[in-house]
Amino acid sequence: MNLSQRARIRAGDTAAFGQLFEDHAHEVYRHVVRSSGSWSAAEDVVSLTFLEAWRLRAKLRPEGDSVLPWLLGIATNVLRNTRRTARRHAAALIRLPPAEAMPDFADEIVNRLRDSEQLAAATAALARLRPAEREVFTLCVWSGLDYAQAAEALDVPIGTVRSRLSRARTKLREMTAHVPGPREPGAGSGQELGGRTGMARSNQERNR
Repeated sequence: MNLSQRARIRAGDTAAFGQLFEDHAHEVYRHVVRSSGSWSAAEDVVSLTFLEAWRLRAKLRPEGDSVLPWLLGIATNVLRNTRRTARRHAAALIRLPPAEAMPDFADEIVNRLRDSEQLAAATAALARLRPAEREVFTLCVWSGLDYAQAAEALDVPIGTVRSRLSRARTKLREMTAHVPGPREPGAGSGQELGGRTGMARSNQERNR
């Protein structure tokens, strides 16, 4: 994204912001799906992310290469807020009487179920990490940000990104040492979460 486009977004140009959505909505969606483990929830989070990006458009840096780290940083904050809301909602539901069981028609969609099982397995492993480690892992490994971009997205020093990512990889190796790792949905790079192939490497490390 060139400087004039950034300036137009900062100034509230709706056409420039619409192009921003066209350019990056899919990448934000993929990041949120991987982080949340839910396709349906991801749609809401993406909508909230771009609404928040519009509200915070004046805070977009006037210079830089890609605006994606800024968007993924906003998405990460939205995910944090939705998780807190979900926990409060779940606590409220516990106090309600049990509802009548309804049939799960998703079982009829074989391919979607297979992807859901793979995504659930990866999400379950990541859920055992500390939130800060999980966020760095999803940004660097699954969404392909380098250390500097992840630091920008999370508003932390690069050294913090490095140490959190190292801890996350170590923990995931220990958790998945003897279990073949599921391929992440839609990936064409052959990355796996665990197993004999080892942990996926960030774009920065692969290019060294």
